[in-house]
Amino acid sequence: MSMRRVIPVLLATFALLAAACGGDSGADSTTSTRIIAPSTTSTAAVDSTTTTTTLPATTTTVEATTTTTPGTTTTTGLPGEPIDFGPAEGDVLMVIGVRHDDVLNLRAGPGTNQAILDEIPPTFDDLVARGNTRQLPSSLWVEVSYEDTTGWVSLRFIGYEGDTSDETSRIVSDLGETPVEPTMKALGELVAEQFASQDEPESDIAQVTEVTTGDLAEVTYDVVGLGDDAVAGVRLHIFAQQGSEGFTLKSVEATVICGRGVDGDGACV
Repeated sequence: MSMRRVIPVLLATFALLAAACGGDSGADSTTSTRIIAPSTTSTAAVDSTTTTTTLPATTTTVEATTTTTPGTTTTTGLPGEPIDFGPAEGDVLMVIGVRHDDVLNLRAGPGTNQAILDEIPPTFDDLVARGNTRQLPSSLWVEVSYEDTTGWVSLRFIGYEGDTSDETSRIVSDLGETPVEPTMKALGELVAEQFASQDEPESDIAQVTEVTTGDLAEVTYDVVGLGDDAVAGVRLHIFAQQGSEGFTLKSVEATVICGRGVDGDGACV
């Protein structure tokens, strides 16, 4: 899939979710700026607690009681309302938009006031949906299985892994030259900006891995919120050569993040 078709206006579904990351910023992200700067201290995971969208009122949040037996999960007293929307049972999902120094909280029920059962790494790509989505006043939550634990995560911070393409020539063409920046972080942000939405509200850009160096330096960024009904964002794996003038771009591998699902060819549906 060409990245030129991946960059429209803000994904309507994910605008709905501006309230719930992991550790919830451990991903409960409370940041509204476009570039997500690295934290100076470790936070307790993403579940965004900010929102710009008002949804129909739902039931008052209460503590959830969950009983899990092999192959089944029974949950009672959950906050919010069940809705016929979101990942189907068995869908495999990836964590998206969570900074490298943060985590996505797996909670006992929908909402940032629910107990944290586990912390999910920013690049984990093997969450399994249980087929349940619940709507709170300002966020949507999805029940998933993470390794041996079943819990709830914000829909804002999960997506489907789509196809991957080499976008190096496109970046060089758009910039008019091969970019060179003094730091790998500056180069990563420059590349990520080329994929971000140019309309309001702006895309969120998150550095999801630390910079590593070797024969080539590399870093990964997520650009989330492209304004497409099917495409939630893009994950960029960026490689560069370090030299006396800084970091020179070598290649960009872009993986599409799908919002509703993915077909057998890796295309968003």
